[in-house]
Amino acid sequence: MTEKQPIFILPENTERTMGKDAQRNNILAAKLVADAVKTTLGPKGMDKMLVDAIGDITVTNDGVTILDEMQIEHPAAKMMVEIAKTQESEVGDGTTTAVMLAGKLLENAEKLLDMKIHPTVITKGYNLASEKAKQFLKELSVETTPDKEDVLKYIAMTAMTGKGAESVKEKFSEIIVESIKQVQENGNVSLDNIKIIKNKSNGVENTELIKGIVIDKERVSIDMPQKVQSAKIALISDALELKNPEAEAKISVTNPEQLQDFINREEDTLKKIVEKVKSSGANVIFCQKGIDDVVQYYLAKENIYACRRVAKSDIESLARATSGKIISNLNELNERELGRAQIVEEIKQGEESMTYVSGCENPKALTILIHGGSEHIIDEMERALKDGLGDVASVIKNKRIVAGAGAIEIELSKMLRQFANTLSGREQLAVQEFASALEFVPSTLAENAGLDPIDVLTGLKSRHDNGEKYAGINILKNKIENSLEEGIIEPMKIKMQAISSATEVAVMILRIDDVLASKSGGSPTGTGMGYPGMD
Repeated sequence: MTEKQPIFILPENTERTMGKDAQRNNILAAKLVADAVKTTLGPKGMDKMLVDAIGDITVTNDGVTILDEMQIEHPAAKMMVEIAKTQESEVGDGTTTAVMLAGKLLENAEKLLDMKIHPTVITKGYNLASEKAKQFLKELSVETTPDKEDVLKYIAMTAMTGKGAESVKEKFSEIIVESIKQVQENGNVSLDNIKIIKNKSNGVENTELIKGIVIDKERVSIDMPQKVQSAKIALISDALELKNPEAEAKISVTNPEQLQDFINREEDTLKKIVEKVKSSGANVIFCQKGIDDVVQYYLAKENIYACRRVAKSDIESLARATSGKIISNLNELNERELGRAQIVEEIKQGEESMTYVSGCENPKALTILIHGGSEHIIDEMERALKDGLGDVASVIKNKRIVAGAGAIEIELSKMLRQFANTLSGREQLAVQEFASALEFVPSTLAENAGLDPIDVLTGLKSRHDNGEKYAGINILKNKIENSLEEGIIEPMKIKMQAISSATEVAVMILRIDDVLASKSGGSPTGTGMGYPGMD
């Protein structure tokens, strides 16, 4: 027999975790992520204060913001953050639900692994349960139409509840519904057409919807009018300056008259720029690039309001709001290309001066101007508004809603348990654990409100067994009530996306049985990758 020599197949600084250790490690990381956001769920959820390396503070209970700011390093935990980001980009709300559901699915899978059930069987059961849950979700959803404004307002209010916007949620819901209905085209809503501007002045209750665009620019000269009525707006993407030659050029001047003639021509060219603007009938200019000082002077003399270095996105929003055309060549400028607005005005609020373009006829781009006493409050109001906008836009597109307050999760859980009883294999156990994971949402809602989760769950199950499929826990009254009648409603898309994302990430993590992690520098454990050699 020759002596066994270790064979190294991986670099010395690689750490390897295999089998059960890898699974348990990943499941634990996912559970910790879910626990981090669990306390923020619901109307009475708590906030998190996040302080970054340079001392900037974020106070929020928005799941995706918390996970993003936490700078998570563990690879399995990062996968959980990804589903929160997907939920945010797809619907704009329900991030905490998606992460919690994924964490609970993995926690319940751990029980099945302890019973010696193979991960492949668990993942098969979870996929089966996910497909059935989405099928049941469609059956339980209620169809609505965009003209039911009261339903849309309830959806917006449900989305904002618990985000610190309770005192103004009715006003915010009206702003959200009005803005979504204004920018929608053929049942589609692009939230890029709703601009949110933050202004640190007044109180949150002063937040307003402007039927037009507000840009954080002031007029280029104080000699220009501060307010323009019946504005005719030129949107110019080119600079209102003299163009420098692309190649290096030299001018030879032999006498003072030639030099004076050169200077005069320069001024004449700049005057012609202003004349072209004036002849088009424009009395307001928004320029994407610079405006020469001489041009500014002559524009002021002609009582033309001008802003320079306006962001491209703002120029595009102005085009949608005012029905104007963006001009890249000044020679093309004429009255037909101009946008229209009732008023263009420079308004100073707090420390900032902004230009309001308001009173646009049938604008397809709007601005919500959020006021507030501090940056932290304004930022949280913005997150609440974005959640509400995302939810209402989702309903206008898909036209289906479900009962909130944990009602839909309890009913889905009940239906999945009935479905599990029709299965004969071990997948039945996985489906039952999936059903159990769904109950985690209402039990957490109750727990965060200071109620006994077991009492609430048993009460909800009893009502649902009696056929009350819309019974949910109204946290604001601490009662079990019909969620639809109480106006606690959510878009079906939120639940559909949360179930899909949570199942996908849980299945992916469960299928991992080997983790190879490269470390920079030497491994603290030395050569942990030795394998016995062959005889």
